[in-house]
Amino acid sequence: MRIRVWAHRTTWALRELLRRLARPGRGAAGRGGLVVQPYRGYGSAREVFLIGRVFRQRPPRSTSKDRIGSDLAEIGRRITRRGVADADLAARFGGTQQRVTTDADGYFRVHLHPPHAPPTDRLWHPLQLELLSPRDAGPVHAEADVFIPPASARFVVVSDIDDTVMLTGVARKLRMLWRLFVEGAESRTAFPGVGSFYQALHEGGSGAEFNPMLYVSRGPWGLYELLVDFFNAHRIPVGPILFLREWGLRPRRPWPRAAHGHKLALIRNILTLYAELPFVLVGDSGQRDPEIYAQVVREHPGRVKAIYIRNVSRDPKRPNAIARLAQEVTAAGSTLLLAADSYAMARHAAEHGLIAPEALSRVLAERQAEGETGPLHPTRHVGGSPDQTGAVIDAGVLDKELHGQSGDQAPPNIEVEAREKPRKR
Repeated sequence: MRIRVWAHRTTWALRELLRRLARPGRGAAGRGGLVVQPYRGYGSAREVFLIGRVFRQRPPRSTSKDRIGSDLAEIGRRITRRGVADADLAARFGGTQQRVTTDADGYFRVHLHPPHAPPTDRLWHPLQLELLSPRDAGPVHAEADVFIPPASARFVVVSDIDDTVMLTGVARKLRMLWRLFVEGAESRTAFPGVGSFYQALHEGGSGAEFNPMLYVSRGPWGLYELLVDFFNAHRIPVGPILFLREWGLRPRRPWPRAAHGHKLALIRNILTLYAELPFVLVGDSGQRDPEIYAQVVREHPGRVKAIYIRNVSRDPKRPNAIARLAQEVTAAGSTLLLAADSYAMARHAAEHGLIAPEALSRVLAERQAEGETGPLHPTRHVGGSPDQTGAVIDAGVLDKELHGQSGDQAPPNIEVEAREKPRKR
């Protein structure tokens, strides 16, 4: 019986994998299957950024009525799809124009300085793209969306994706790959309550701030559309762009390129662009988010209002990195929350005026609706005055809390914030 169930699940998984891999690329297409695919951009009244790709994809030829056969044919199209290097495009926005050229993988980057501020009656603004060469494509035009925050925005949210927004198990590689390539956008698990919490951050304390939501990941650009579908399915603000990277897989090198400093460089650029706004950083304890965010706080003291780290790792090596982040946060006068769930983040954000208090009920309702019905864990405060907080961290108290010395089944919520007097709760 178990063998039959396993065989059934394996067959379903393989078929689902075929279907996911067979999804055609979206974008404006010209002759010869040449496609211009822009990703969502972001910017300010002074400058805008956009990334996109030009690639060739063979037109569909399969007439098979069999779904597996059709999917295999589509996968063949995607496998043989290749980025077009040295293609020239014209990008037009706000009365200005830039000519850009694709790199070796077919990706192009637009950086424009419009002479006039964009209209204030919308959040998303169109950016026009025209493929100039190769000339065998014929006229190819595409329109991209660029998010420009309104004057009401009070802060910028930069968030990781894997194990921060969605449960992929980065620390559990095989499970991560299964969720990544097999389960698809509809079934890839979002952390309970994350949709309502991120929507509340986007709306801000007044409910009408429309704060920028930017997402940083080390995953490949090929997941872009799947991630957009996932965000929409879980009512998570999609944001200006899902910052990914090109893995650069080749027959002679079937593994991703190294991406040292990828996230940090992106966050530095965003900090420069939105120099007048403070930041809220959201990540997880499983990878290098604590190390990256510690560097950001060190380089930009006073710019980070709060850091939320989803506590997903039991790796005994991770508390050291989190302790170093806590030291940087304390020195910069910011606040850090190591959270067991989305509601703990929302509660902290409401106490600090980042979201509206009434948003807490929506986060709690979503948390319960998605199966997280256990008791809410209290938030423990580590530290006192700045000197006391540093001494407490040096003494290893934070390490003990992270390891759950109280016997809790779930990781505790731990707040690190230097203050002279405890805040009333």
